[in-house]
Amino acid sequence: MCSTIKSGTKAYMGLYPEESTDGSLRLGNIVPDFAMDTTQGKFPSFLEWKKGKWAILFSHPADFTPVCTTEIGRLALKYDKLSEMGCLVATLSVDPVRSHEEWLEDVVAHCENKIEIKFPIIADQDRSISMAYGMIDPGSSDEQKLPLTIRAVFIINPENKLMLSLNYPACVGRNMDEIVRCVEALQLSYEKSIATPANWPNNHADIELADGTRTSEFKGSVFLLPTVSTEEAAARYPGYHSCSVPSGKNYLRLVKKDEVEAAAL
Repeated sequence: MCSTIKSGTKAYMGLYPEESTDGSLRLGNIVPDFAMDTTQGKFPSFLEWKKGKWAILFSHPADFTPVCTTEIGRLALKYDKLSEMGCLVATLSVDPVRSHEEWLEDVVAHCENKIEIKFPIIADQDRSISMAYGMIDPGSSDEQKLPLTIRAVFIINPENKLMLSLNYPACVGRNMDEIVRCVEALQLSYEKSIATPANWPNNHADIELADGTRTSEFKGSVFLLPTVSTEEAAARYPGYHSCSVPSGKNYLRLVKKDEVEAAAL
């Protein structure tokens, strides 16, 4: 699949249908629109609210629960960073707005009043949004025996396509550093012919060069895609490094992040 990519994840998502063929929300699909009743007021359209921007839709099972309290608090601590990246945030549960508002006082207090909740929390009492996004948890229900949501994360691009989704069970809290990392990786590779390695940006902190010396200068580097020819790589990234492997194949080509950001490829 990678060999068909011409210019990063934006083009990659263009290989997928914009609408689901089986009713399930898939990568590359245009996400469903919905009206928002939130802690910051009512908005007639989610897609208009995020128009032209990256956005995270982040669901939590229920207000006044321990893990959700820590998640919203930690997400609030990352909000300014995400905002600097041009990424909006909206969270959601099946609780009413008045419940969200009361609960947020607990969230702020638990974080020692060091945070401000700057993003809207959506009330999805009829579960219509949760059903459209496949967030319903059949194993969890409220006092009325109505289903709650799973811990879901959807990262949506400026064209309203789903770029990445994460689903967690109720017993596992999410890592906000990982969510920020995912947004950074998607944005860096959006129109660039690169891919981020495992553990990026803490990858390749110690590598051996062709002359046998070791260096840490490629820490946080990324891989060039196979669609980038050797000639193109040499012209645009003269400092790129090919990792030596037993097969002798030249496919592990590292380039520094700052070089990628400065290049047009």
